[in-house]
Amino acid sequence: MIIAGTGVFWVLANLFGAEYGWPNRIRALFDLAALGGFGFALWQIFRLWRARQDEKGGK
Repeated sequence: MIIAGTGVFWVLANLFGAEYGWPNRIRALFDLAALGGFGFALWQIFRLWRARQDEKGGK
């Protein structure tokens, strides 16, 4: 859900930026926010994977 939401947010931010003529600095800010969202999603996937590995090992 995080990846899908971040992707939709990023696409909409780019569409609105192009439509309303936002400066490249503002559009880059949304790009960085999306990058952070994708990074956060990867971190959550890693944590979930580790939790499942610990669960399987009986630790």
